[in-house]
Amino acid sequence: MSSPVIGSTRNAPPFRYDVVGSFLRTEEIKNARSLHAEGELTAGQLQEIENVEILKLLEQEKALGLKAVTDGEFRRSWWHLDFFLGMEGTGKITLGPPGASKEQTNRAESFRITGKIAFGDHPMVREFRTLQQMAGETMAKMTIPSPSLFHFVQEYNGNEIYSDTETLYGDIIQVYRTAIQAFYDAGCRYLQLDDTTWGTLCSGRHRAHLRSRGVDPEQLAKDYVRLINESIAGRPADMTIALHVCRGNLRSTWFAAGGYGPVAEVLFSNTNVDAFFLEYDNERSGDFEPLRFIRDQFVVLGLVTTKHGGLESKEQLIARIEEAAQYVDINKLCLSTQCGFASSEEGNILTEEEQWDKLRLVIETANEVWV
Repeated sequence: MSSPVIGSTRNAPPFRYDVVGSFLRTEEIKNARSLHAEGELTAGQLQEIENVEILKLLEQEKALGLKAVTDGEFRRSWWHLDFFLGMEGTGKITLGPPGASKEQTNRAESFRITGKIAFGDHPMVREFRTLQQMAGETMAKMTIPSPSLFHFVQEYNGNEIYSDTETLYGDIIQVYRTAIQAFYDAGCRYLQLDDTTWGTLCSGRHRAHLRSRGVDPEQLAKDYVRLINESIAGRPADMTIALHVCRGNLRSTWFAAGGYGPVAEVLFSNTNVDAFFLEYDNERSGDFEPLRFIRDQFVVLGLVTTKHGGLESKEQLIARIEEAAQYVDINKLCLSTQCGFASSEEGNILTEEEQWDKLRLVIETANEVWV
């Protein structure tokens, strides 16, 4: 099936077919991490195994035809905590018994602010430098959690260090400005901020919960747009920054439902990112009408789910792209999976073969729409 809505190809990020970031961990990675936790492997030996597996992953990504590649987050345990815990002034905490809610896996972990936060000698900068070298001529993409997520999570975990919100905001902004420059100096030109906060703010149930805690979700949305904008202000002109909105992806689960309507105007009309990666893989994400608030940013439509292995219909994907093009110019649209394949090291409930089939579908569909 060819698409009656035809756009042009694109050789700059975001690409017409793109990747969110994380991949299912290989058995070699899982075994090595387990042995390291048991003291059977040193940190150096674990790193060597990670390097081998990341190099194999990059070869697969390139062979598939991806124009931006990632390390699959193979060195991380969590999509967000590893970045937060690599900052100065943070510490890991255990939230409670496993299985307390459907969002949790067998590890209920988070972080807490333990001192003045700062971005020092962060291991992820070194890891990106290695990724950049491995990727060669192919663009290497870096993914980190957003500044708004940092604030949102720490609010639930207790903070005895910062009594003044504006002071905390100021330090978060400085952390991210320093981080962005550090990644840029390491060679990064494509940075994605991952954020479940906005998925939460799309949910009527979660908005009601915030109000019960004395938090105005409307004002919080405005504050978080300001936090993101000030965190990325002054970024180098040749660095693309995208924001990925997620409603939960841990072990194929989700925690929020609701279309983008409640946040669309404040988020899409005011956030100074270059692109939005938006979940649209099922009815929980709502319709495309909120996209009318998009200004001149790119929208990467996450139409292909990573939560299970069944393949979507290419014809239906093309039809949905055409529907979205009623609100955003076709040449400002791109296609991706709805999220990564492994928000934590346990991964989603599908096979590696199914993972690659998903990405192959994204590429084949995009090549029929943008020619």
